[in-house]
Amino acid sequence: MKLKCIQGDITTFEGDAIVNAANSSLMGGGGVDGAIHRAGGPEILEACKQIVEQQGKCPPGHAVITTAGKIKAKFVIHTVGPIWRGGTNNEAETLASCYKNALNLAVQNDCKTIAFPNISTGVYGYPKAEAAKIAVATVRDFLKHEQAIESVTFVCFDDENYKLTNLELENL
Repeated sequence: MKLKCIQGDITTFEGDAIVNAANSSLMGGGGVDGAIHRAGGPEILEACKQIVEQQGKCPPGHAVITTAGKIKAKFVIHTVGPIWRGGTNNEAETLASCYKNALNLAVQNDCKTIAFPNISTGVYGYPKAEAAKIAVATVRDFLKHEQAIESVTFVCFDDENYKLTNLELENL
């Protein structure tokens, strides 16, 4: 099966690309963003600075790609998830765009294996059950039309996201 879920640290994923739940500045932060910047070293930050110089901040739903620095993956795909504001501000569409745009960048850069964290479910406050539904459905729908990606791994840091994501995968 192309989709799987594990619990662990995304910075240790051995594959072509890992996805970073970044903030719009791309300068690192807390949660998975901080962990990826720490593990990857200064090369990631330097690449992010160049992107911001060229295009400005990265808006929610969009994605950019950089080196992975010292991380075993080849690339880090940075995407900015929506901040939860009650569900009436296009949060679901923006979250789905994070997954679609990250997968499109993976395909454009010949990535066969990609790992996603649980985007927006930390400090951005997205309800975890709803985020898991959107993540799994969006990735499943993308893979129906795109054969270049061989596997997608959801790497969950906490028990709740792990259980919810696995439940969504079981319901496929």
